[in-house]
Amino acid sequence: MKRILILAAIVLFAHASQAQGTPYTWTYSANKISGNVYELHFHVDLNSPWHTYSQFTPDGGPVPTKFTFAKNPLYTLDGKVKENGNLIQKHEAVFGVDVKYFNGKVDFVQLVKLKTQAKTNFSGSVEFMVCNDQQCLPPATQKFSIALN
Repeated sequence: MKRILILAAIVLFAHASQAQGTPYTWTYSANKISGNVYELHFHVDLNSPWHTYSQFTPDGGPVPTKFTFAKNPLYTLDGKVKENGNLIQKHEAVFGVDVKYFNGKVDFVQLVKLKTQAKTNFSGSVEFMVCNDQQCLPPATQKFSIALN
């Protein structure tokens, strides 16, 4: 009986932890735009009033969004990651710099060229931080893997 009660407590605790969740959701996808060229989308939905920071947030400010891509000899990157969303720039006294951030939905886009017709995965991680007007969550890192067919 004692084991059943302990197991029930663990299950309830785990369920309560999941219910709180995070104020963001990341999704990843690839769109073939021509021959061997793919447009990779790293999309984040942020619950109001949370926001995340641009890759181009200046030093001394909050943790900027940063993408790290695994090396793969089957493709090359074409340019840098672009940001599509409602970019807000304002001075934050807490950081002492002008910060750049996004509310709502942000789509980060990277072009990739396959060197051959082989199927492969594009993998890596994204490091980011989310804040609202009262608090910031610790920086987080999420891994991803996107199939290129």
